[in-house]
Amino acid sequence: MTDTTASGFDWRSFLRRWSGEWADSLPAGETRSETDEAARQARWLGFPPASEERIAAMEERLGRPMPPSYREFLQVSDGWRHAGGFVGLLAGTGGARWHENASGLAEMFEQYLDEDAGPEERREADVWRRGLQLDVESDITYVVMDPEDVDGDGEWAVYTWASWRAAPPERHASFLEFMKEMYREFHCLRARPCDGRPVFVNDTTRKLDTLVEEARLEALRGGWERAVEALDEAGEYGRPRAKGLGDQIRRLLGRTYMLDFDDLVTDPRYAPELLPLLAAEHAGHAYRGDSALTSRLGGAGEDIRALAHALLERIRNGTYRYTAAGPFGEAVERARELARWGDTDGAWRTLREALPRWEPLGPDHLAPLGWVADPVLGPLLTPERGRELLSTPRGGQAGEPPEPTAGLDPGGLAWLAEPDPVSSRTSYRFVLVEGVEPAELPGLLADGDGAALNPPMSSWEAHRSLLDGRREFSSYEDRALLAVGRAGSGWSFAFDGHPAPFDRQRFVSPSEVAAAGTRAVVVWSDLRTRHGNPFFHLSVARDGAERYAFTYADGEVRQSGQIPPTLDPSRFFGTVAAVGPEDGAEAERPLLEALAGEFGVHLPRHAIVHGRLHTFPSRSWTRPPRDGEWYWSAWIEEPRGGRAAGGGEASGEETRR
Repeated sequence: MTDTTASGFDWRSFLRRWSGEWADSLPAGETRSETDEAARQARWLGFPPASEERIAAMEERLGRPMPPSYREFLQVSDGWRHAGGFVGLLAGTGGARWHENASGLAEMFEQYLDEDAGPEERREADVWRRGLQLDVESDITYVVMDPEDVDGDGEWAVYTWASWRAAPPERHASFLEFMKEMYREFHCLRARPCDGRPVFVNDTTRKLDTLVEEARLEALRGGWERAVEALDEAGEYGRPRAKGLGDQIRRLLGRTYMLDFDDLVTDPRYAPELLPLLAAEHAGHAYRGDSALTSRLGGAGEDIRALAHALLERIRNGTYRYTAAGPFGEAVERARELARWGDTDGAWRTLREALPRWEPLGPDHLAPLGWVADPVLGPLLTPERGRELLSTPRGGQAGEPPEPTAGLDPGGLAWLAEPDPVSSRTSYRFVLVEGVEPAELPGLLADGDGAALNPPMSSWEAHRSLLDGRREFSSYEDRALLAVGRAGSGWSFAFDGHPAPFDRQRFVSPSEVAAAGTRAVVVWSDLRTRHGNPFFHLSVARDGAERYAFTYADGEVRQSGQIPPTLDPSRFFGTVAAVGPEDGAEAERPLLEALAGEFGVHLPRHAIVHGRLHTFPSRSWTRPPRDGEWYWSAWIEEPRGGRAAGGGEASGEETRR
């Protein structure tokens, strides 16, 4: 008899290898059943081959020819013991039978179906009525082959389900694929050291461990795609190091689900680099208790658990700062300084150029990762940049560097005219100041001498922080929450992507106060408004005095001063009486392009939309009410007795009298 079957798969060698590895994994002196002891001594988990007559009789009894791979298996062994960790006996020719919903699982899965359930979902319910049951003895685990889920080779899909797994039925394309998975499951259950068990080392594990080491070196050379494929293969067998190494690659590709870095995260060498990633992912889910983070650390010592919770607190309050050793660590500091003022493309270039000089913390460290949890550096990561980082040779390995990814910022101002998929923004306002550093802007645009920048935050975080603890609100105040950064050579910006409604009668441009001893530009636009009328305001001041301005609103343009020809509003609004929201949207892009060209400025899209920038609340952009003008104000008192108390005075909408 030849070892290979018509399909080309060598069942006999496969089953012999499995049996021998199982026998060698059993503890000496362990009490076991007579059949298991006989199987150990024989180094064979199977049975004698089934004759063609027995297989034919089985097919006649069941009324169907068996699928090819199950038939080939029976010709080598008429049944199987210990298929994986939870099926004690797998059926041969005498034990296979139609399940006919003996488990009652059909009704259970039908309860979860709705009117929109597709064929695959319905198959998961119906398979328990029509499937051929293969499990004879199991730990509440069901194994059925589906005679109606058949591929082009005549193979029946195999479905398995166990109540304690709390998951949908698992589908295997054929009996052969099911058996390969059970072999991998056996390996996974033996891979971890266990009291009393022999060290699990054999030809298969040695081959896989060599594959892991080769994949590690390949990853450091930049061949991450080949590396992750090999690591995933070894990981399916539960080989140590495989998942921890593979998770590092997956995290830089932007994935977070089910990543825990395995034993590496509790290794004191790697914990400072990997724990921040788990803490940051945990902090992003407010509903999770902190014990959920600790549970992901397995048997970690108290020092690692304490470090995890300290990192979680720093990430929550925005004070976590990633650091690294050597030249790469120096580049990290330069990159953070660039990123916190909006130059995310420059920050990424700084990290990328220093990457070949990055120093791993140990042999199982594939790439710098902790920076992804840094509140300022983390927004630099995109899937494309992650692939670029992974493709860059590092850690002392040589290889061909990848082509740099394109920058994320388009330059100029015209991107503001594009739809914002994050916030659906149509309105925005900003101040540009020449010859002033971003950190100096609160001194020009905020009230009082104590104005200071908030720590870098996302736009959403900044607005939430502004409202937390605020007790008084007034209809005449319009204090913008401004994000600050650099807007090109010699310019700084203060940007508000969530402005209040524009009130031309009470609006006061901050251009004059911002232009003390310098030049300032103020823009406020809502040309793509979905509610009300479109408007646009521009004012330019120098040395504390307005030089020119125009405001388009309510179908007319009002202007003052000598406006440069490049910014003449007639170029953009034409016959102003005819301009509507659609016309205003068409005018917005060329107007922003002209502004960028006139002043040589740009706003960093990625930092404003996705990044974290310093912010501060400005002085009001509206004047105080005059005599005879009414306004409303409201305040919220501190909670007393567990209930929030409130009060206020109002006259409805503000009214001039």
